Amino acid sequence: MTDELKFREEGTPAGEGDEEGTEPSDKGVAQMYKRWFLDYASYVILDRAIPEVEDGLKPVQRRILHSLWEMDDGRFNKAANVIGHTMRYHPHGDMAICDALVKLAQKGLLIDMQGNWGNPLTGDQAAAARYIEARLTPFARSVVFSEHITPWQNSYDGRSKEPIALPVKFPLLLFQGAEGIAVGLATKILPHNFCELVKESIAVLRGYKPKLLPDFPSGGLADFSEYSDGARGGKIKVRAKIEVLNSKQIVIREIPYGTTTTSLIDSILSANDKGKIKIKKIEDNTAKDVEILIHLAAGMSPEQVIAGLFAFTDCETSISPNCCVIAEGRPLFCSVSELLTRATNRTRQILKLELEHERHVLREKLHLATLEQIFVEERIYRKIETSESWEHVLRTTEKALKAFHEQLVRELTQDDVLKILELKIKRIAKFDQEKNKALIAELKAKLEEVEKNLASLTAFCIAYFKDLLKTYGKSFPRKTEIATFAQVKAAKVAVADQKVYIDRKEGFVGTNIKDGELLGECSEFTEILTLSQAGELKVHRANEKTYVGKNVLYADFFKPSERCIFHLVYRDGREGPVFGKRFDLMSYTRNRLYDLTRGTKGSRVLYFSKNPNGEQEKVQVLLKDNGLLKGPGKLHLDFATLAIKPRTLIGTVITHEKVDKVVQVLQGASTLAAQRVWFDREKNKLNKEGEGIYLGKYSGEESLLAVYKSGSFEIFPFDWDHHFSPDLLEIQFFDPSQILSVVYFDEEKDDHFVKRVAVGEFERGRYDFVPLRSSAKVLVATLREDPRVTVHYKGNRNTAQSEETFRISELIEVKGIHAAGNRLARKPVRSVSL
Repeated sequence: MTDELKFREEGTPAGEGDEEGTEPSDKGVAQMYKRWFLDYASYVILDRAIPEVEDGLKPVQRRILHSLWEMDDGRFNKAANVIGHTMRYHPHGDMAICDALVKLAQKGLLIDMQGNWGNPLTGDQAAAARYIEARLTPFARSVVFSEHITPWQNSYDGRSKEPIALPVKFPLLLFQGAEGIAVGLATKILPHNFCELVKESIAVLRGYKPKLLPDFPSGGLADFSEYSDGARGGKIKVRAKIEVLNSKQIVIREIPYGTTTTSLIDSILSANDKGKIKIKKIEDNTAKDVEILIHLAAGMSPEQVIAGLFAFTDCETSISPNCCVIAEGRPLFCSVSELLTRATNRTRQILKLELEHERHVLREKLHLATLEQIFVEERIYRKIETSESWEHVLRTTEKALKAFHEQLVRELTQDDVLKILELKIKRIAKFDQEKNKALIAELKAKLEEVEKNLASLTAFCIAYFKDLLKTYGKSFPRKTEIATFAQVKAAKVAVADQKVYIDRKEGFVGTNIKDGELLGECSEFTEILTLSQAGELKVHRANEKTYVGKNVLYADFFKPSERCIFHLVYRDGREGPVFGKRFDLMSYTRNRLYDLTRGTKGSRVLYFSKNPNGEQEKVQVLLKDNGLLKGPGKLHLDFATLAIKPRTLIGTVITHEKVDKVVQVLQGASTLAAQRVWFDREKNKLNKEGEGIYLGKYSGEESLLAVYKSGSFEIFPFDWDHHFSPDLLEIQFFDPSQILSVVYFDEEKDDHFVKRVAVGEFERGRYDFVPLRSSAKVLVATLREDPRVTVHYKGNRNTAQSEETFRISELIEVKGIHAAGNRLARKPVRSVSL
């Protein structure tokens, strides 16, 4: 156990106070367990699970790299040999070392691999260690190691020396990421992009605050709005990148960080088996790149399935970063920016140490070369020819050399004299003065350059990082797309595959009721609203069987909406007045009974209606003939004259007479004001907060029209929570007079085509407007009125590149949706733009 366990609690040593030869007391045993547990916890934290802030490595990773460096001769080494060599330094089994070696190599920065090293995308394991080979990359040789400035310590058995920390001149920990679980402590540092790390390190050196976001090797999309700079308490949402091939197929191209294609497919199949999504089949075509092909079930749209994948499978997951490292022998919780700043400052310090070491080496070479030149040119060797003793030789030589002390780099020492006297006669006889002067000039120039770099150390560090970016940056493009996700509500996208029945007589609602009345089909998230004749309202989720009370007057599926208004007429008690009320139901607690009347015993509901868009409604209240009425025995009630109030209010008195029944006489348009609607392209979500593109006003009956790059358009009812697939091109309120203009490229025919389709001919649903095959690629699809396209032609040896602009309406008339269309041009087309 090392002496660096600084955070270990100080306590009385185990057994203190117990006499030798006696059993320890209870207090002594407790102290022993306390110390042993702290020793074990400290060991796991410091020497196994948590990386060191100085070089960003765990001990096993550091020992693997040190072994590879000791074995390095430019050729590949068997992984089994690397593991065996590492066991000289690592006091654990070969399997632990092998797993760490594979994970380190799969990062793709420090270790060149040969053989089957597994696939982190699919989760496939690496081949046995005897079949795979490894060596250090050029990056690792130049950035990770510097023997002369590396601090060393004894290995666990004292037979070898191992580095305390490698002099890594790069924010390695942030590039690779780290994950580990210790005793009462854990770390989860996410990987970042190489180029961004280098650029932000330069920003730190220039005095700016760094801004970093993770970049995952598996790609995908990520929402970093709650990242909190990688500190504890932050959260990241990651999604798979899904493309719509056509109305029958979608494909997953990139997967979320922390998943594999195998685990992702398992989660999709599990959701399908539970009925949460509906797919026909799934194919895993993953090789070098991810390709999971999903065939949709009949009647399912790509947008509906994609939303279900995000809601019910591992296509969307959350990651909670926890940036914890070992700094000065203690666990340190910090942010990613602080880690980068520490790594950048340490790189600066290491570069300074390397420059100082290089300066020392150059000064020694220059000092020795100058002494040799003086010794030979001034023929000092002749002055010692007559010396009778070694001591006299030393004194004579030293005295002669000291006379030229102004030419020397430093003071003359006894060791310098001994080195000069070791010159061989052959070297003195063939001494080339011009060559030696050139060497001295070269050493002085190098020394001057080193001194210049030391004087402007920050500029030297910036140049160092720029060189890293220039040399290695092209190999590390960003893979994860930064996005902002709108939350996919499971209740909105769940498949309605359960039949719900109601037994009005016994007062039960559910999917497992015999001889009941069918309410309809729903999902496990669907809510059901029931109202009894006594005026008790209840909202609950669909399940096998729920008691809602006898004498059910109303039962139907319910979705909260601020535009959904309820109309109610009830009698207060057995002989009381009749009230009317108009209310919404935006806040409620499931499975709780709400009394919509005054609560008087004997109260009874006379009329109830649900108006999804606040429709106008008039009813006729028919009074009982008691022989005393002077006028007609009926009253007219226009609910539009009643204000919308909370459900807890008793309502407005309609009459004190006895009422026979209430009947509807008119239901008209919505009485609510139309809502202004915007579409936010970043979140792919409709909103009323003015974010994004203004679409128009929604009054309750309108439909939306969406055009997709996959070659289809969809007409669907307005829904604030509608999920749009990522390949959305245009969205508008549906207008039957709209014309869709399209330019697409058919790879099978190797030609460009143009077509126009009248979308007003279609009802709600999804329709393909290009041939249903993967070879058709949509280039332009727009609902603009009289659109124009610019066609860019290819050039050749005889003709230059050119372009031409057309009105699409002049190229083709409106045709059927299944028509292929007309050829766009006869010349070879390079590109097309709207």
